[in-house]
Amino acid sequence: MTYEPTTTSAIAFEQVGRLEEWIHLFLCNEGNNQAFSDGLRLQPREYHAPRMMKLDLFERCCGPEDGLKYQIPASDFRKNIRAIAKKFKTGNWDMPPLIINHMDGKYELNDGNHRFEALQKLGAHEYWVIIWETTEA
Repeated sequence: MTYEPTTTSAIAFEQVGRLEEWIHLFLCNEGNNQAFSDGLRLQPREYHAPRMMKLDLFERCCGPEDGLKYQIPASDFRKNIRAIAKKFKTGNWDMPPLIINHMDGKYELNDGNHRFEALQKLGAHEYWVIIWETTEA
């Protein structure tokens, strides 16, 4: 099986019990989020198969707004959102799923903040997500 940075590939990896491998391949390559990958490896995690989820059930943790866990410059954030929205609107991009943490009954978007915002700007109400939870050691 060959890795691709797509939802279809994530689903295929999950079907053969290799979803965690797909997540780390994505985060360490196209996802450009090595620190998140490293953090996930610190404890046992449970990963749930990619599924469609309403976008209003979770919020970004990264962006230019005050109060977010990870702040980045507004100009960089907007530039990336425009590029993602343009690529997604072509209909030819199997965009990777968003990666979300479920803890204490709440969902937090950990990877895909730019993709999430682009989806919202395009009027999408749901998209593919991978949900992860920390399991007991």
